[in-house]
Amino acid sequence: MGTANELLILDCDGVLVDSERIAARVDAEVLGELGWPVSCDEVVERFVGSSTDHFVAEVQRRLGEELPSDWYEELARRQQEAMAAELGPVPGVLATLEEIAIPTCVASNGSHEKLRLTLALTGLRDRFDGRVFSADDVPRAKPAPDLFLHAAEAMGAAPEHCVVVEDSPTGVRAAKAAGMRVLAFAGGVVPVERLREQEACLFTDMAELPRLLERG
Repeated sequence: MGTANELLILDCDGVLVDSERIAARVDAEVLGELGWPVSCDEVVERFVGSSTDHFVAEVQRRLGEELPSDWYEELARRQQEAMAAELGPVPGVLATLEEIAIPTCVASNGSHEKLRLTLALTGLRDRFDGRVFSADDVPRAKPAPDLFLHAAEAMGAAPEHCVVVEDSPTGVRAAKAAGMRVLAFAGGVVPVERLREQEACLFTDMAELPRLLERG
């Protein structure tokens, strides 16, 4: 018998909102214009699951003084436009959330500003009101365990009784470091092989999540 689940912690991008493909496309377009030709697959490989600070630091390291001062503001503007036009919830996640009885929260490496936008665009903001945690809130972003431990403490749950749903190796490592059970959603942009390497329980359809939680 497993321990009782007290809390389900959900990543946002790629788990709740189907944003990763959109973001990777825009990132690749903008980085190419700035002088770093990169494919969508390479953006996924390098940056999915990472924090905004890590992304910015890597671009600055690569392009240095060639960057215009407003490059990130322009990228963010184009991301917002694309999200507003195209973003939807991850297929099946709305119905799945209705089936889950235990408390839920969001813990993402994205900024609070980004989380407010994407959750609002997909009709999920009210569902998680007051239960959204960002890398902004802690000293270290994923893959450090800080964010997940912070979310658990704020929600009054013991780490060993938390279940995390992640879609990136970075997030899986963070959940493991926090001492939490992790379920790796392999229905998004990250190649299944990269998630399988993390030795987490994989699933590819959000409809499977309630059953996986019942297993304990």
